[in-house]
Parts: sequence; C-alpha cells; structure tokens
Amino acid sequence: MNPAELPFDLDDMLKGLRVWVECESPTWDANAVNSMLDLAARDMQIMGATIERIAGRQGFGGCIRARFPHPKFGEPGILIAGHMDTVHPVGTIEKLKWRRDGELCYGPAICDMKGGNYLSVEAIRQLAKISYTTPLPITVLFTPDEEVGTPSTRDVIEAEAARNKYVLVPEPGSANNGTTSGRYAIARFNLEAIGRPSHSGATLSNGRSAIREMAKKIVQIDEMTGPDCTFSVGIVHGGQWVNCVASSCTGEALSMAKRQEDLDKGVERMLALSGTENDVQFKVTRGVTRPVWEPSAATLALFEKAKAINASLGLPELTHGSKGGGSDGNFTGAMGIPTLDGLGVHGADMHTLNEYIIAQSLVDRGRLMAGLLATLD
Repeated sequence: MNPAELPFDLDDMLKGLRVWVECESPTWDANAVNSMLDLAARDMQIMGATIERIAGRQGFGGCIRARFPHPKFGEPGILIAGHMDTVHPVGTIEKLKWRRDGELCYGPAICDMKGGNYLSVEAIRQLAKISYTTPLPITVLFTPDEEVGTPSTRDVIEAEAARNKYVLVPEPGSANNGTTSGRYAIARFNLEAIGRPSHSGATLSNGRSAIREMAKKIVQIDEMTGPDCTFSVGIVHGGQWVNCVASSCTGEALSMAKRQEDLDKGVERMLALSGTENDVQFKVTRGVTRPVWEPSAATLALFEKAKAINASLGLPELTHGSKGGGSDGNFTGAMGIPTLDGLGVHGADMHTLNEYIIAQSLVDRGRLMAGLLATLD
C-alpha cells in the first residue's frame, strides 16, 4: 500500500474539520467538550468503530474510546491519543472566525489539536475505503483535559497505552517538518495568600493585603528561572471589593525542566516559598505533574519508520527532538511505550486569536499517519 496513492481530498477534509472547529470545547465547560466528543464519536461510529464512553470526573468532560474492526480486535495494537479540550472560551469563534486565506486556514484550536485529531480519523477512513487491513488493530482515545495538565484522565491514558504496542500523538508538528520524540517535565502549583481584611478607606493600616504579598511572590517566582528550570505564574485572582484590603489571593504557577532531577529541585524551591511574612500566610501546594519523557531506542526506531514513510511521500526530511510544552505523550513515553508525538498539522499562533494551520499539512500529515498505521507491526 502506497499512502501517496490514497485519495485524500483537502477540500473535503477542511469541510469536515470546520464542523469540529466550530464546535467550541473549552476545558472547563464539560458540556461543550462532551458535545465535541459526540461529533467525533458520530464520525467514527459511521466508519464502523465500536465506541465506548468513559464518564468524566472532577468537573471535566468524559472520554471516548473508538476501536476499529480488525481480525486481531482486542489485541495490543496502535493507540492514537488526542485531546478535544481547548483554551478558547465559548464565543471565540466570533473573534477568530473559520476562514481560509490562501494556504492558511484559521480557527480556534484548529492547530492545537483538532486538525491533528481530524487527519488521524481521516487516515483510518482512507485505509478503510480501499479495504486495507492494517497489521495491528487501531484504537483512538480522545480526552477532555490536556490543556490543564490531564488531572482527570491520566490513569485512563496510561491504562489504554499499556494495552497497546505503539502510541501516536497528533499534537501539532514543529518547525522543519518536525516530530516530537521526547518532552520536558512540567509541574503545576497552586498558590494562596491569606491576609487580614480592613476598610481600605477608614482603617487601611489595620489590613494586610494578600494581593500585595502575592505580587511580591510572583516577582520572586519569575526570578527563580534559570537555564535548568523555568518558573512562571499564569493565573491570579484576588480581592472582592476595592474598598476592602484583600484578605485572599490565589494563583497558579508552572515549572518546566528538561531533566526530571532539575524539576524535582524546582519543586523543592517552590514548596519552600510557603510561610508567613508581614502577617500574611503564603501557601504553595503541588498540582498535576507531567514526567520527563526521554526518547528510548524503541521510540527512535518508530521515528525512523516514520522518516522512511515521509521520504517515500516526497516531503521535506522528517526531523525529531525533545521539546517543551507538555502533552499526553509525556505519560506514555515515560512508561517506555514507543511513542511518537507531533504528528499533527503544521501551523502557528496556538492559544491566540490568530491560530492557523497550513492547509496542505492536513493531507501531508494524513498520508504520513496512514503510512504508519499501514506498516507498524
């Protein structure tokens, strides 16, 4: 089977992807995420997949697992793992409307990562159209909470990965026709400052501002960044009335390192910030963590297979490397399961109001995905 001969049609793919992109699915809106999962489940069920629902928890949406017909149904095979949650709140589609402008196509989460998810499903569809039986059975797992660190579905992902021989992750491709063969470690932290309230007009000096203490800590946290470990605060909430000294302020911070030992040291430094200063208590608690995924020999062998398929398609040389920005590949790669990430579309400006893809990459990466599904054994 030559994936270059599969009749991928870009216009048809864009038409189908548009439906997915215009179904907004921000992580914290479980109903919206479930609606997106409904669309994907419907598409795959029409293709003949057995769809299984996994209930959500912790306020998040659920998961869908799609298993496609195969003579070895139920045996270890290939897992395609993707997330359907996005960072874009409902209503973003009015600001970042779906549009095609020459070689580019725009829309919320079109690059991260609905485009990659869609081309993966299309690759399976194309193989089915020619009645091609892949050497291994294929399972697709779509999840609802990757954008916030996968707090509710890590166990589901790891359990499903353990049942399979390979994991393919269609997160966005990187520059230079890149794929991802490793990921840095990431830790999240919850921050809380507890001050003392007072009337900010009449008795200002009696209060102890939680916001002021949080601001000092934010600067301190940012200045902890070094070559081995980065630190940043991305969320802050504080105060309720402008005429009251704020007694509460909360936030969230993130730390990332290339090596697990560096992240572990970073975690120690963050937790050591807890304490009381100026009569304000500051608490740091550890949130979800993604382990370092270092490329194994089996992952590198998987990449070489992808590289050969890519070359047969006449595309620019496929590259690979470890990168920051966590994904659910952190979990499966750290388990030692051959995992190749970054198999999705090419694009840029993810998580912004200018997010776009290079439209042709839907076809190019779709053919690459089909080639992998058709040859991995």
